[in-house]
Amino acid sequence: MATNAIDQTRRMLSLVTYLRERPGARVTDVARAFGITEDELIGDLDVLPMCGTSFRGGDLLDIDTDGDRIWWHNPDASGTSTGEPLRLAADEATALLVAARAVATLPGLRESDRQALVRATAKIEAAAGEAAGASSRLSVTFESEGGVFADVDRAISERRRVWLRYYSPARDELTEREVDPIRLFAVGHTYMEAWCRLSEARRTFRLDRVAEIRILDEPSDPPPVELRDLSEGLVQPAAEDPEVVIEVGPGGRWVAEYYPHDRAEELPDGGLRITLRTPDPASLRRLALRLGRDGRIAAPAQVADSARDAAREALAAYGE
Repeated sequence: MATNAIDQTRRMLSLVTYLRERPGARVTDVARAFGITEDELIGDLDVLPMCGTSFRGGDLLDIDTDGDRIWWHNPDASGTSTGEPLRLAADEATALLVAARAVATLPGLRESDRQALVRATAKIEAAAGEAAGASSRLSVTFESEGGVFADVDRAISERRRVWLRYYSPARDELTEREVDPIRLFAVGHTYMEAWCRLSEARRTFRLDRVAEIRILDEPSDPPPVELRDLSEGLVQPAAEDPEVVIEVGPGGRWVAEYYPHDRAEELPDGGLRITLRTPDPASLRRLALRLGRDGRIAAPAQVADSARDAAREALAAYGE
């Protein structure tokens, strides 16, 4: 099932109520009730202890798990049983109001969510009184990824296709394509998984590499695909895959960011020695050509020789 940050927030709000009513609930039962994996549930439980009526110690949710059951040690921290109204300090009110106003300006935000946010902001302003004044003198502007996220989230919600101009650092080029979004997820960076109409295959796009995006009128209709388990990372090379060592200079450090790897060791010149696994080492020849003077394949020897031969052939063709 497709999921995104807004869906996760809604789920976590429901999770608070669910856990309050079921002390010592089993992890398997809760995950089944919410239709998520146990790993996704544990991820939610890692976030909940950072939530509460304020950031003061006793007001944060004290929730933990032993892997089998979930325990909530201070359910009164949610404020439901005490009946005490929420009191915001000046700094808390300012932070909430600045964040709320910034989120309300995001392009692509669902109109129902925007209206709910506007109503909530008005209530916070009324409750904060004079403390709300400082927030009017502050503003936040989101980087472009925030706008891309909002557009993709809207496209998923409305089941619409999107058009992208997307940068691929491995090929050093911008491509234009239409895709049917499937889900948003975060593994270090934020990604969109989608069915690409250019390649007619499932592809993953990093949001900060989207140069331009438009939501189209065409309905999104990706073919049925089984969602991958991302609990171990975006790409999971097999242990039996051959090992390849790539040495890059400062200009090639992006390889460690773009390619999943076992380790990356610093070199004296500011470069990296990157060790990774791939089922097809020969496929890295294109990477070697792309790097040019910024890097080389160091091992295994046959792959390094193949990359050098490809470079010589390319130079010879260029000279003709």
